[in-house]
Amino acid sequence: MDTMIVTGGAGFIGANFVRMILAETNARVVVVDKLTYAGHRENLEDLWDNSRLNFIQADIADEVEMAKAVETYGPQWVVNFAAESHVDRSIDNPYPFIHTNVTGTLVLLDTVRRFLSKAEAGQRERFRFLHVSTDEVYGTLGATGLFTEETCYAPNSPYAASKASADHLVRAYFHTYGVPTIVSNCSNNYGPYQFPEKLIPLMVLNALEGKSLPIYGNGQHIRDWLFVEDHCAGILRALQDGTPGEKYNLGGRSEHSNVEVVDAVCRILDQLVPCESNPVLAERGIRQYVDLKTFVTDRPGHDFRYGIDIAKIQSELGWAPSHTFEAGLQRTIQWYVDNRDWCEAVTNQSYQRERLGLSETMVN
Repeated sequence: MDTMIVTGGAGFIGANFVRMILAETNARVVVVDKLTYAGHRENLEDLWDNSRLNFIQADIADEVEMAKAVETYGPQWVVNFAAESHVDRSIDNPYPFIHTNVTGTLVLLDTVRRFLSKAEAGQRERFRFLHVSTDEVYGTLGATGLFTEETCYAPNSPYAASKASADHLVRAYFHTYGVPTIVSNCSNNYGPYQFPEKLIPLMVLNALEGKSLPIYGNGQHIRDWLFVEDHCAGILRALQDGTPGEKYNLGGRSEHSNVEVVDAVCRILDQLVPCESNPVLAERGIRQYVDLKTFVTDRPGHDFRYGIDIAKIQSELGWAPSHTFEAGLQRTIQWYVDNRDWCEAVTNQSYQRERLGLSETMVN
């Protein structure tokens, strides 16, 4: 039985990936997760009885624990989802991002290097290390153009800089040590199990509770939206068929401004939970969720636009997203409406949907 180590497997994208692997392959999955504020056992709650799922609570920057995990399970694949990932949090405190995203990635890479140096030739040939990264490493776009795998790196936030650093380490370990690495750079993900600090779940939960829907600046910042299950399918395709040393961009071909996304969330909520049936809104006379929108001070250094060109992975590996934004968003919002207990459990005592990323020490 093949074994896959999935770091950050109790987080948003990682948990969705673990579900897909257990459902669609015969592999054994070893989840390594520190269980910080955004990683939760609840994300895998219905899978713990699966005999092919193992769990290690550990920090990927812990050299001893990572060596133990790799030596114990002898994986064919290591997929690194583990990351601090929220731009606003990186503005408030960049240090955890360097620890996990840079040092953690380095520890994983070097652990794998030592493991492969002792492995048999056949195991070395089959092994893959896939590092999950972001389109934010490329910086920002104007009104036209798309990020390709050849786009120069120009990160503009501490988060993006930490991910860019990790990408470069992954590349270096391929070229210097021959570790068979692959990098994937994805656009904005959305879907079930996303921690409610991110735009879509934050808007859904605030709307249902009759709270304001804060939109940064004028709301015209544009992102390419990728449904999480499509992303996971692309990662699996890259693992199975991708070329070591290569990088692949994964996007949803679905660019929308932030205000367009919020408006779409409101329209779907109007259908799923009409305001007249929501006591919090009905007693205030609010007839549509869009009336809760408000515009707030912009995020410092807010990138204007991200857009992904997926031509390489589509032509070489045959992957493309299968969900439209509308269909994916409908599924996502329905999931949050149906799983309010999950939302309460993962945010209890850790995050109350407060505004993050307004540093008190900004220098103008």
